[in-house]
Amino acid sequence: MGGVIFAIFCVACAVGTSMVVDNAMNLLGVASPWWYLVYGLVTLAVAGLFRPALQGFRLAGSASRALAANDIVQARIDTAAARNASLLTFGWGFFSLISLGFICFLLMNDVAVGKTFFLLPLIEAKWWLVTWKFLTVNLFIFVVAEIFVLIWGLIVAMARLTPGEAGKPIRALAILYCDLFRGLPGIVTLYLIGFGIPTSGLSDIIMSHVVPLFRDLSALNPQEKAAAIRVDTVWWCILAVTMTYGAYVAEVYRAGIDSIHHSQTMAARSLGLSYLQTMRFVIVPQAVRRIVAPLLNDFIGLQKDTALVQVVGVIDAFSQAKIIAANAFNLSAVTVVAILFVLITIPQARLVDKLIEHDNARMKAGG
Repeated sequence: MGGVIFAIFCVACAVGTSMVVDNAMNLLGVASPWWYLVYGLVTLAVAGLFRPALQGFRLAGSASRALAANDIVQARIDTAAARNASLLTFGWGFFSLISLGFICFLLMNDVAVGKTFFLLPLIEAKWWLVTWKFLTVNLFIFVVAEIFVLIWGLIVAMARLTPGEAGKPIRALAILYCDLFRGLPGIVTLYLIGFGIPTSGLSDIIMSHVVPLFRDLSALNPQEKAAAIRVDTVWWCILAVTMTYGAYVAEVYRAGIDSIHHSQTMAARSLGLSYLQTMRFVIVPQAVRRIVAPLLNDFIGLQKDTALVQVVGVIDAFSQAKIIAANAFNLSAVTVVAILFVLITIPQARLVDKLIEHDNARMKAGG
């Protein structure tokens, strides 16, 4: 009987929502049958939540019958199984409720919200253009700046932990740097460095010694000159991002180093290791294992802040999406940028979770 009710409910769900979804698909300009296949699978998945619910009802009835027959053991077993099935239904039901609420939000006002943010023909047409800018600008700045931040942050942290009276000036400079760049908003630092250094003429002097191609910009044609200026600006953006996040990462490093018990330092020094050798071979390797998760948070913030480079005229994925949105009077291209940032963030988070689990398992095993 329960299976029949379950089948009837699935059919009712499919028939009751097919007209709404069909209308929404037409308004969004979707003609591909693959989206209807996805819709059907989602509908079956949501309807499948009623299977554990029906199982819970069946187990609850079995527990009642066992209790009436004075079979206490079987009654407790069936009750526990019914509770688990009910909690499973509740948990996934709540998840589905939130998801369906979001879908209803997109379908409001004749799918006006959906057409504004998820116009699929526009997303399909402009996806690669936005993705190319994301890969060549945002991702490039993120990867290069992350490498520099890891190195620079460790240098600043070591400077702030320099021991002795002779280290006071170095510690003071490190503290001043951290306080300054943690206090400055990232967009202000980008603006000051990205516009200020080229405006002062220092950019031309530096680039003339680093890259001979830029010694005489006047000798280049307009396209080559524009490309040279863009490359120059991107590197100043990398410097600004490195200076900003280097202060945060330095504090993360310092917290990790301070978390190592001082007996580790004393033991290493008693064996004849110098301060730098102690840090390199004993303290820092242990500290880095403890700060993987905080470092990831900073790098996710760094990754997202690459969208701020537009303030100095760099055409990144967000700038390209805004140009498309202005021409199409639609924000679906900006949604593509949001999807790209989320897609690159989730694997990082899962990787760090695996690393932490592996390290915890190794520590528990005594390795």
